[in-house]
Amino acid sequence: MKYFSTRGHGPVLFTEALLDGLAPDGGLYLPESYPEITAEKLESFKQKSFKEISVEIMAPFMAPEFTAEDVEKLVDEAYTSFAHEEITPLKKLEDNLYLLELFHGPTLAFKDVALQMLGRIFDKVLSQQKKRATILGATSGDTGPAAIEGVAGLDNLNAFILFPNGRVSDVQRRQMTTVNQPNIFPVALEGSFDDCQDIVKELFNDTAFNKSINATAINSISWARLVPQIIYYFYAWSRLDDVIEEDINFVVPTGNFGDIFAGYAAKRCGLPMGKLVIASNVNDILTRFVTNNDYSKKEVSPTVSPSIDIQIASNFERYLFELFDRDSRRLNEAMGRFKETGVLSVSVAELEKVQKIFSADSVNEAETLGYIRKANEDYGELIDTHTAVGFGAADQLFDLRPAVVLATAHPAKFPDAVEKASGIRPALPPHLSDLLEREEKFDVLPKDASAVKAYILEKIGE
Repeated sequence: MKYFSTRGHGPVLFTEALLDGLAPDGGLYLPESYPEITAEKLESFKQKSFKEISVEIMAPFMAPEFTAEDVEKLVDEAYTSFAHEEITPLKKLEDNLYLLELFHGPTLAFKDVALQMLGRIFDKVLSQQKKRATILGATSGDTGPAAIEGVAGLDNLNAFILFPNGRVSDVQRRQMTTVNQPNIFPVALEGSFDDCQDIVKELFNDTAFNKSINATAINSISWARLVPQIIYYFYAWSRLDDVIEEDINFVVPTGNFGDIFAGYAAKRCGLPMGKLVIASNVNDILTRFVTNNDYSKKEVSPTVSPSIDIQIASNFERYLFELFDRDSRRLNEAMGRFKETGVLSVSVAELEKVQKIFSADSVNEAETLGYIRKANEDYGELIDTHTAVGFGAADQLFDLRPAVVLATAHPAKFPDAVEKASGIRPALPPHLSDLLEREEKFDVLPKDASAVKAYILEKIGE
């Protein structure tokens, strides 16, 4: 499998794309083509486990550098820490409405599905090459804990994770700041997630600095991060009731477009589906684009669903590249205009293409809490604030059934909001029961790339 950057660089193989993270030209890697999952193979998934499906999906993306046997070993190691034997169980709420529970990993968020795998891939590749690397990452709340859990204590990696100070939940922050491993450096940035993301991209585009620390990415600008997320779309399909004849719609709470792009990749690989539904909170740039061709940057509003408090969706570039028929020149022009003006739009014909694949809706703060309450009252399900955004979009777009709502985080990650909505304070699982008493260790930095660069160099030199 060969990979090309959305902005023209390539081809490279999987390992180079993995270690680069962001491509040298500032673009995002995509496979030259999507492996075909035939109807016969798809049908066989109904009798296969999550781990077996994982190998079938991931191996073609990682070939020829990884064999199917290599991938199988990594999969076996990656998912031993999950609390549910099915890894991502599908739960039926009523006829034509399901929850796909993605929060059974060690940090209670969907990111664990990818990052437990990715940490092991990094470790294997760096050990083989006898190299060290430095992870630069930005998180809106869930990627950071999952990334840290995936790489903490590894000999060949340092991880610098930027999160917006005061804009993640206490549980999310503490999952990053209480790890106490010498290779982990959580940084609270005085700004929004978009500011964190912008600084990470700026540092990746600083070629000399990038090379000096051997920088790589573990958040969703890394294609290797997205590949494992394709799996659970296929797994959900394989566990649907046999009586369902219509194509399934997937409802995805998303701000950075990574999780839903994994669904798009699943569709390109041959997974039958209806619509991919973008569920936004009040930071609704993606919903505005799909419904009104309005991709315009606004100020980020802090909400009770902080992981999707995003106004610049990194992975949207990947989809635009596909929408523009993989025309790197056109993509570069569009992203250049957006950087200058904060506005991006597409042609009427292109918007029609978008709307054949995607639908979108937004859920405000009061509605988010209302849908937590409704899920508990109607189905006895306690859901987190992000899942509530997805649940709300599924309710408001009732014609898009059957629907699978991606439950992206455990309710205990956002206990205050869940308790306010439902009257029930969700408890942390036993392995995190003392999290709120653990000692924290992190640094606070200004919204300044040079300050972050100096900090990284200082810590690596210690």
